[in-house]
Formats: sequence, C-alpha cells, structure tokens
Amino acid sequence: MRQVVIYHGEDGYWVAECPSLPGCISQGKTKEEAITNISEAIRGYITALEEDHLPVPEEHFETFVVAV
Repeated sequence: MRQVVIYHGEDGYWVAECPSLPGCISQGKTKEEAITNISEAIRGYITALEEDHLPVPEEHFETFVVAV
C-alpha cells in the first residue's frame, strides 16, 4: 500500500505522484485515469527494483493539509 498525491496540473491533466518511490509519477485526463496509471507505475517500479535485487523503499510519508 502506497500513499499517492494527486493534483491538477497546469496542462489540464491530473498528476499523480508516489513520494516514497522517487520519480514514480504519472498522469491522466481524469482523477480515475491518473489513479489507474499511478497504480500501474507503482507496480512496475517495484517489479523493476525486485528484478534488479534492489531494496524496495518502505512507505514512510505522512500527509497533512495546511490551510493558509
């Protein structure tokens, strides 16, 4: 299970990032598409690490909403 940050990008697409996996980012035309795409990206990222016998980073991020 991984935390994902989703936000509306400047180009009108939804951007999804997995902070615990550096560089693991995807996007989609809708939130749902972005979630599907980042799920696939996370699976691919972890598979690649495992195939290369590299450690898979643990989930360690906490997220908060700060009103300014």
